[in-house]
Amino acid sequence: MRFDLVLFGGTGDLAWRKLLPALFQSFRHGSLPAGGRIIGVGRGAMSDDEYRALIAQRLAEVEADKRPSDAEFARFAQHLHYLRMDLSQPADYAALRELLQARDADTVVMYLATAPSLFTTVCEQLGAAGLATERTRVVLEKPLGHDLPSNRAINAAVREVFSEAQIFRIDHYLGKPSVQNLLALRFGNAIFEPLWRRENIASIEITMAEQLGVEKRGEFYESTGALRDMVQNHALQLLCAIGMEPPISADADAIRNEKLKVLQSLKRWTPETVSRDVVRGQYAAGQIAGKPVPGYRQEEGVSPTSQTETFVALRTEISNWRWAGVPFFIRTGKRLAGREASIVVHFRQVPHAIYRTPLGAANRLTIHLQPKDGLTLQLMAAAQSQADTGGVQTLSPAALDLDFDQRFGTERVGAYERLLLDVIAGRLNLFVRADEQEAAWQWVEPILETWQQANARGESPRPYVAGHWGPGAASALVARDGHSWMEEF
Repeated sequence: MRFDLVLFGGTGDLAWRKLLPALFQSFRHGSLPAGGRIIGVGRGAMSDDEYRALIAQRLAEVEADKRPSDAEFARFAQHLHYLRMDLSQPADYAALRELLQARDADTVVMYLATAPSLFTTVCEQLGAAGLATERTRVVLEKPLGHDLPSNRAINAAVREVFSEAQIFRIDHYLGKPSVQNLLALRFGNAIFEPLWRRENIASIEITMAEQLGVEKRGEFYESTGALRDMVQNHALQLLCAIGMEPPISADADAIRNEKLKVLQSLKRWTPETVSRDVVRGQYAAGQIAGKPVPGYRQEEGVSPTSQTETFVALRTEISNWRWAGVPFFIRTGKRLAGREASIVVHFRQVPHAIYRTPLGAANRLTIHLQPKDGLTLQLMAAAQSQADTGGVQTLSPAALDLDFDQRFGTERVGAYERLLLDVIAGRLNLFVRADEQEAAWQWVEPILETWQQANARGESPRPYVAGHWGPGAASALVARDGHSWMEEF
């Protein structure tokens, strides 16, 4: 299949860190269609060979096992081209049209790895230049808007040019192999479905923790914060995968219909419940891996009086028959004690205990998203050595551990690699529909509004020391339901 992938922002951070390394890996794996052309778009003047040299430099900096040999890159470089464009100038889109028409590819992908403020402009210009044909697909990176009105405005403008079936709103968490295995776990195995409900599950926690700070993205993060950056998209998509009803098929809209129902069933916020069930924090100076790191307010591009949150923990519920009364705890933050993304399903205690067990011990299913990729199921088993316990046997936790990398024995497809190939093939299953995004923004809007009012009163996020697991109030949040975060067991 002949395709053209036009990468707006082709010299930007996302292209260098994620997109071009992913495209190279798909080339290395033999999954990138042979007739493909990748056109990097940027504002600077550059020849094709100069662009290829820049990409070669970037790929030389990735992990050793993902670096190309000289021969590999020479073959991959044949796919790479460059076009200088000012995204506000119609004449530059005319030049792009001439470049694309000269080849007449089967599929043209317009990947907008730019600031969201440019999405509307680029799509309007593509439409005016006659580049929004039935063969065209457009990829929109997050964040898609800053709030509900801006999200609606961007989607409305894009739909003036492209149909919903042509729009690929990307959330790279949905491309992670572990998330794919989460869906397979739920809907490809008969043993879990009878257990996947309120009668058997005590609570569910979703953690997305980073040791890194904001690095050189302080100015961006000041206007974003953890709620917009991680909860509104990644965390809610994971919650949907855990909470959704079985779809009638693997068709994209069948899956997305069920995710939408989850978002619409989440308990709505009031100022009172936000104050009670949401914790916002901001990291202070501390140590990571034994090295001192600055506080958020000392980072480059950050106001010394910033009220932007770098940590969020919250409690919510899905108000339907399957999940009523089960607390879902979401936690995300920067400069935490470890790099960990996981979903933990805590099952209820046995209804009548005939054995001795450690305090709080129960069955747990942990879905590891990063850095490990796999599943751990905690069961209770008889201890090998028994002390005198009055004839009552003692049980201890024992884990069944499945490491997907070891089990399948091959290099696994990365998130962006999988998603880019899906765009080229026209598969929408792992992309977010407009009504999903709108429902997610509707849910977080009251939190943002309550925090805005708190900021006006001079209330700041709770401080936490870098290298710890966030403010103490996050532990108190789950303790009210008699639960603990995973690392506190």
